[in-house]
Amino acid sequence: MSGTNSPEAVKKLLENMQSDLRALSLECKKKFPPVKEAAESGIIKVKTIAARNTEILAALKDNSSEVVQPFLMGCGTKEPKITQLCLAAIQRLMSHEVVSETAAGNIINMLWQLMENSLEELKLLQTVLVLLTTNTVVHDEALSKAIVLCFRLHFTKDNITNNTAAATVRQVVTVVFERMVAEDERHRDIIEQPVLVQGNSNRRSVSTLKPCAKDAYMLFQDLCQLVNADAPYWLVGMTEMTRTFGLELLESVLNDFPQVFLQHQEFSFLLKERVCPLVIKLFSPNIKFRQGSSTSSSPAPVEKPYFPICMRLLRVVSVLIKQFYSLLVTECEIFLSLLVKFLDADKPQWLRAVAVESIHRLCVQPQLLRSFCQSYDMKQHSTKVFRDIVNALGSFIQSLFLVPPTGNPATTNQPGNNNSGSSVSAPANSGMVGIGGGVTLLPAFEYRGTWIPILTITVQGSAKATYLEMLDKVEPPTIPEGYAMSVAFHCLLDLVRGITSMIEGELGEIETECQTTTEEASSPTQSSEQQDLQSTSDQMDKEIVSRAVWEEMVNACWCGLLAALSLLLDASTAYSIQGQSVMMISPSSESHQQVVAVGQPLAVQPQGTVMLTSKNIQCMRTLLNLAHCHGAVLGTSWQLVLATLQHLVWILGLKPSSGGALKPGRAVEGPSTVLTTAVMTDLPVISNILSRLFESSQYLDDVSLHHLINALCSLSLEAMDMAYGNNKEPSLFAVAKLLETGLVNMHRIEILWRPLTGHLLEVCQHPNSRMREWGAEALTSLIKAGLTFNHDPPLSQNQRLQLLLLNPLKEMSTINHPDIRLKQLECVLQILQSQGDSLGPGWPLVLGVMGAIRNDQGESLIRTAFQCLQLVVTDFLPTMPCTCLQIVVDVAGSFGLHNQELNISLTSIGLLWNISDYFFQRGETIEKELNKEEAAQQKQAEEKGVVLNRPFHPAPPFDCLWLCLYAKLGELCVDPRPAVRKSAGQTLFSTIGAHGTLLQHSTWHTVIWKVLFHLLDRVRESSTTADKEKIESGGGNILIHHSRDTAEKQWAETWVLTLAGVARIFNTRRYLLQPLGDFSRAWDVLLDHIQSAALSKNNEVSLAALKSFQEILQIVSPVRDSDKPETPPVVNVPVPVLIGSISGPGLSRPFVRTDSIGERLGRYSSSEPPVVTDELEDLNLWWAAWNTWYRIGSESTKPPITFDKLTFIPSQPFLTALIQIFPALYQHIKTGFNMDDLQKLGVILHSAISVPISSDASPFILPSYTEAVLTSLQEAVLTALDVLQKAICVGPENMQIMYPAIFDQLLAFVEFSCKPPQYGQLETKHIANAKYNQIQLFAPAEWVALNYVPFAERSLEVVVDLYQKTACHKAVVNEKVLQNIIKTLRVPLSLKYSCPSESTWKLAVSSLLKVLSIGLPVARQHASSGKFDSMWPELANTFEDFLFTKSIPPDNLSIQEFQRNESIDVEVVQLISTEILPYANFIPKEFVGQIMTMLNKGSIHSQSSSFTEAEIDIRLREEFSKMCFETLLQFSFSNKVTTPQEGYISRMALSVLLKRSQDVLHRYIEDERLSGKCPLPRQQVTEIIFVLKAVSTLIDSLKKTQPENVDGNTWAQVIALYPTLVECITCSSSEVCSALKEALVPFKDFMQPPASRVQNGES
Repeated sequence: MSGTNSPEAVKKLLENMQSDLRALSLECKKKFPPVKEAAESGIIKVKTIAARNTEILAALKDNSSEVVQPFLMGCGTKEPKITQLCLAAIQRLMSHEVVSETAAGNIINMLWQLMENSLEELKLLQTVLVLLTTNTVVHDEALSKAIVLCFRLHFTKDNITNNTAAATVRQVVTVVFERMVAEDERHRDIIEQPVLVQGNSNRRSVSTLKPCAKDAYMLFQDLCQLVNADAPYWLVGMTEMTRTFGLELLESVLNDFPQVFLQHQEFSFLLKERVCPLVIKLFSPNIKFRQGSSTSSSPAPVEKPYFPICMRLLRVVSVLIKQFYSLLVTECEIFLSLLVKFLDADKPQWLRAVAVESIHRLCVQPQLLRSFCQSYDMKQHSTKVFRDIVNALGSFIQSLFLVPPTGNPATTNQPGNNNSGSSVSAPANSGMVGIGGGVTLLPAFEYRGTWIPILTITVQGSAKATYLEMLDKVEPPTIPEGYAMSVAFHCLLDLVRGITSMIEGELGEIETECQTTTEEASSPTQSSEQQDLQSTSDQMDKEIVSRAVWEEMVNACWCGLLAALSLLLDASTAYSIQGQSVMMISPSSESHQQVVAVGQPLAVQPQGTVMLTSKNIQCMRTLLNLAHCHGAVLGTSWQLVLATLQHLVWILGLKPSSGGALKPGRAVEGPSTVLTTAVMTDLPVISNILSRLFESSQYLDDVSLHHLINALCSLSLEAMDMAYGNNKEPSLFAVAKLLETGLVNMHRIEILWRPLTGHLLEVCQHPNSRMREWGAEALTSLIKAGLTFNHDPPLSQNQRLQLLLLNPLKEMSTINHPDIRLKQLECVLQILQSQGDSLGPGWPLVLGVMGAIRNDQGESLIRTAFQCLQLVVTDFLPTMPCTCLQIVVDVAGSFGLHNQELNISLTSIGLLWNISDYFFQRGETIEKELNKEEAAQQKQAEEKGVVLNRPFHPAPPFDCLWLCLYAKLGELCVDPRPAVRKSAGQTLFSTIGAHGTLLQHSTWHTVIWKVLFHLLDRVRESSTTADKEKIESGGGNILIHHSRDTAEKQWAETWVLTLAGVARIFNTRRYLLQPLGDFSRAWDVLLDHIQSAALSKNNEVSLAALKSFQEILQIVSPVRDSDKPETPPVVNVPVPVLIGSISGPGLSRPFVRTDSIGERLGRYSSSEPPVVTDELEDLNLWWAAWNTWYRIGSESTKPPITFDKLTFIPSQPFLTALIQIFPALYQHIKTGFNMDDLQKLGVILHSAISVPISSDASPFILPSYTEAVLTSLQEAVLTALDVLQKAICVGPENMQIMYPAIFDQLLAFVEFSCKPPQYGQLETKHIANAKYNQIQLFAPAEWVALNYVPFAERSLEVVVDLYQKTACHKAVVNEKVLQNIIKTLRVPLSLKYSCPSESTWKLAVSSLLKVLSIGLPVARQHASSGKFDSMWPELANTFEDFLFTKSIPPDNLSIQEFQRNESIDVEVVQLISTEILPYANFIPKEFVGQIMTMLNKGSIHSQSSSFTEAEIDIRLREEFSKMCFETLLQFSFSNKVTTPQEGYISRMALSVLLKRSQDVLHRYIEDERLSGKCPLPRQQVTEIIFVLKAVSTLIDSLKKTQPENVDGNTWAQVIALYPTLVECITCSSSEVCSALKEALVPFKDFMQPPASRVQNGES
């Protein structure tokens, strides 16, 4: 207690004591002077102790009597206030443990006085408690006095005091015993010699006990005395006592301190000698009492049982049996017998209830029950207590059904206070079923009209009593109906459960020692006999003892349990939880008959539903266990057992599942069984036990097994008879169990196979689908299991058994029901998956089953058969004989032609491809084997004298296999379904492409003519005759893309595919085909096919035809040295060449290798010429190709004569492809390519470019206006011309004449920029000046002309480049190419702003400048020849049209743009001043005159008419005017005037300019005067400013030139301007003023003093 003796605590204590004493002295000042003095001396005393001692607490304790004295005196005053104060002070001292024994004695005496005066009773109790719990100084007499004090306070008038005192007594009794326990703990190490207790030792023989133990002993002894209504020995002063309180105290001591009684003989003695007799004595009224024998006016009321005492006695007995059974064997026998008696029917209802509760407490302690059995039942002359308990419970239950309970009937429907939670929180296993509006039906028993509900009273395995806990009740309570039954029922359950788990637990321990197995039986415990059998391995003593006890326990309780449970089972209603208990202990053999008797007939409700309760399930379990354990001796009784099981399976709605096991499944028909939740959870277990029953048939001998099989077959036959003619659900029990039995007896299958499969084949033909389905299921499962089972010897060595097992599978083919065939095929599939490798001779049978499926046999059958085929092809081709390969090809092909399911057809084509791969990989081995086979057949045929007949005969057998495959695929290529055609086509060509090298060379002839061209003809025919009607959506919900929505379009796809495939083979295998002899004929046929496809009115086909054309043209013919080209051909695709004979792995076939052209060229240049088809023939092939190309080109691009909605116009991709073919083709024919051919080409190119595009396609092909992109067609056209041009460039001289033609072609294209071409009479929607408005995609016009601007511009660039290279060529000069170029450029230049695209005129200008910079020198060179005469006027007009264009610039042209455009004009003027005027001598005069006029016009013509005022001074093209002006002046003055003409031009120009200036100034002055305050229009102001600037420029220029070049007249005109300028000074515009200033300044040079007047004649 460190808290109370720390310095602070001590100091506090001292302070408190002093203040208490002071308070006391104050209170007693007047009335009680002696107390006051005592208190004051007490203060001094305390101070003295505190001052003198270091150990203050010890000193206080020593002097405690004196310290306490004032307080005791205070209590003596009996004044409430003072007494309370003193008691508080005393408690404080006690809690600090400073009270000595003497002081304690004094305190107790003082408390006694207060008690006798009935003062401060609660405070007294508190003080006693503090005194006894804080320390152990109170002993013996003082202690007894304190306890008596508490007892006396328990019997006062005041309720609160009574209760407090009762609690205090309980606590004090506990404290006394706790002290003793503590004392024992302290003395545990000191071993004492126990003194023998005399048998008759008197009450004082406690001298051997230590002090605390002695107190405890005295206390316990006196409690016994008091309960027995005798005077106590130790608790002197007791006045009254109740038995109930005494019994409670005794029970609590026995329950809380069992070790005290077990360790101390003195106490055990008390138990034996005092407690047990007392209990037996007190029980007597209960034993003697008979209900109903005495009336209420009985003269001996004492003898009537009294509930409170009886209940407490039973509690004591429970404790005695539980804790002290080992001490009190005999006494317990008496108690148990008494308990059993209390269950009698003539005892009061409450007594029986309390007794049952007590028995329940025992039932949950199996080890205790076991000791009962050992101690009584197994002793010879002893009562059979255990058996009696069980039997008594049984009779108790029986009596409850016979005697209507006397409980209060009102409690039947509402659960009483004892189980307030039962209906709310019923545990799930209680089987309560909520019906309708949430009403909960109580589980109950009902027997002969007596209905007893079961109440939820406890969790299983624990005994929670209700009435044994009613310590506050005096009157016996009313027991709710069913309460006693519920407890009794739980007793049985817990009894069974406890014994079961105990025996199992101990068995487990023994087993772990003995290692024996116990998995035979499926019940919770095994019967003793079985148990004996199982563990003979090692009979230990422990086990023998245990076993004897178990047998005794089982035998003892067996009959009683069986009787009680049978009754309950009978009585249990549909909702009862009865089933939980039935037969948890497995039947021992002698009781079989009884067990079977338990099976109740099922209660069939009027509506025909079957109520199935747990009890029926439990009976079922028992029957199963019986059959399980004793199946070998059942013999013909199997029929009975099986019939019962079948019935139950039918009721439960168990359905067979894989392997024949039964699983819960709701019955479609049959009884509508009502299942409780509990039953539902049991179903899986039941089906499991059922299965285990048949599994164990493997342990039966052959004879018993035949009994079982026969019983099942006859049961099945009955079921089949019943299933005829009605469509009720048949019973599949027998079939399922036949299967299960067959499976577990697979090791001896031969003895059962015939009867088993014979019966199942009959079942397979049954008209009831469910029945035959299960027959098939059973049969196929057995076949599969038989094949996979590990037989000895294995099947591979036992062909007979294998055929025996496979035979029923073959026989199934004769059955017509599709569902059976489906099962058969599924079985084949699974056999293949598991056994495919080892089928060997079984292959023909298996393939036959697949091939037997016909097109009309339904989709699912076909699908399953097909799965089998797939498996064969993917996994088993290598394991089957090669002769079967042809069958596989045929079967696969037939599936391709099945039209039930498209996917199957497609996949079968995939299989054919896989088969071909397999042929390729295993070619060598297959070929050997087939040749061997062929030889054998040939021999047979010769012997019989018949001709060997097989398809494609002359070819060797391996090639025939290939040709069969190709033929099958060829058939599929013209199947009515497009998807099949597509897939077959792809496969055919891939196969020929990939594996064709395996064929003999001669076989190729057959492939080309019989397979490929034959196929092409059929496809072309079908395509051209195909229906054009639109096909509505495919299979109801499959949408068809618009590009495939007519049969024609779908055939088109096939045509495309076929043509491409053939072309590819011609391309890649040409080296094989050319030597065949009729190659050129084949080539022509192929070209013909290509042409007809290209000209078909279907975009897809025509485009694809060109692709194929491209493909066959990419063949580079071998080139001899003599005509090796200077540059390698454009298209260099490596081509396979036959070289040597590199053999493949063991194949006697030459293999192919592709080499680069370079190597080949090298090889050909060796001395001897290689053997190739002659070059001429090769050229013929190319020219044939060119002719085809020309025919296709001219036909397809020729504009049709009339147009309507359906007119076919070739698509852009087609035209692009067409034109792209030319360069490749040209490489081969360029040696013979002449002007005529060029003309033909030009026509095609021009027409192709002119073809418009449909408005649908335009968004994809037309570039948007912002990007100048060429369409691929336009690129192709330019490329074609480029190839030609390059070829001309490096070609011989005679080719150079083609240049002008190329220029013409290109220039025609350039014109498209401003004038797009027409296509026949077709109206197209032009995109002419649509620069700022996007096309509307859905324009009314059907056709849209392309945006030709980028193309034209690119053509122009090409023209410029080409001209730069070829300007000096004779042909170019002679054909007036330069003039044509200028003439063409004049169109966009004169349109200028009106061009469709602004870029056009800008490019035209720059091109003109470039061309002129090269062409003008050439023109000057040839000036004399006159070849360029007509060019000059064209050029002058072009300049004129461009520089003074009639088109108006757009309103939104920005200032910067305007300036940029002006700078272009300036460039043109610069060109004139640098390239033309300086060479005026070599240039026609008229031309120079035109140029001068133009410059003059430019220097004046200033103003563009549309502009905003703000931009006016910029928009005047000042730079341009200035440039013209300067050029004009430069050439007017600087040159020596060669001709009067020229001078005249410049003089004219100047005088016109000056005259104009004068006019403008005059007009301005007029307007200024008239307008007054209003400013003049911006335009006029600008004009005047310009004029002023021009004047100043002119004067500057005049000054710079040589004086002699300037005409005097000109000066006069200039000076004449001066007065007019001066008049302008008044103008109001500041800009005009500043310009005026600049114009006036130069006039200072004219200012000079006047010369003296010359007199001339009369003047």
